[in-house]
Amino acid sequence: MTEDVPVKTGLIKGDDGATRCFWPGALPEYIRYHDNEWGRPVTDDTRLFEKICLEGFQSGLSWLTILRKRANFREAFDGFDYHKIARYTDKDVERLLGNAGIIRHRGKINSAINNANRAIELVKETGSLAAYFWSFEPPADERPKIVDYATLVANPTSPTSTRLSKDLKKRGWSFVGPTTMYAHMQAMGLVNDHIEGCKCRQEIETIRASFKRPK
Repeated sequence: MTEDVPVKTGLIKGDDGATRCFWPGALPEYIRYHDNEWGRPVTDDTRLFEKICLEGFQSGLSWLTILRKRANFREAFDGFDYHKIARYTDKDVERLLGNAGIIRHRGKINSAINNANRAIELVKETGSLAAYFWSFEPPADERPKIVDYATLVANPTSPTSTRLSKDLKKRGWSFVGPTTMYAHMQAMGLVNDHIEGCKCRQEIETIRASFKRPK
């Protein structure tokens, strides 16, 4: 593979012969994430909360760094059960700061605890995190007609991710900026940002066509 191929097309061909978005490269764990998770609609509240937390821990780092530590994060944070995290005390914060398997950042740890409490409040109001987040699925006229390399790299935010960010911040959530929220929307399937020609794009379009949005 030459260096300029991803820049021209945004697509790469793997050793298995499959054509994919450029960003997983040839890394097996990244390819599995791209193929099996990224962009597939999620309605599970725990997974939605987990992704918010991990996006917060990613701030200033690469997603690959977080992905490689995800199992450690899940063990350290009680499987991202936000009811349990909301009850964390200073002792838990110190425990997490001593865990070399995660990102040991006091502000990000405290943010996860804060957001767990805000998640409980949000569920009481809206019924589920899924119902809330899917209410921010972008309208069709906000989406590009064709998702290509130029579109993907030029749009780290969207009008909807900005609205979502503002609403969450108003509710007291932290580490939820517009770029972070757009990454959350991409990963959790609120948008399909697999590039045209990627092996996953049409499959996810088919899934989305029959997907029942939570209310």
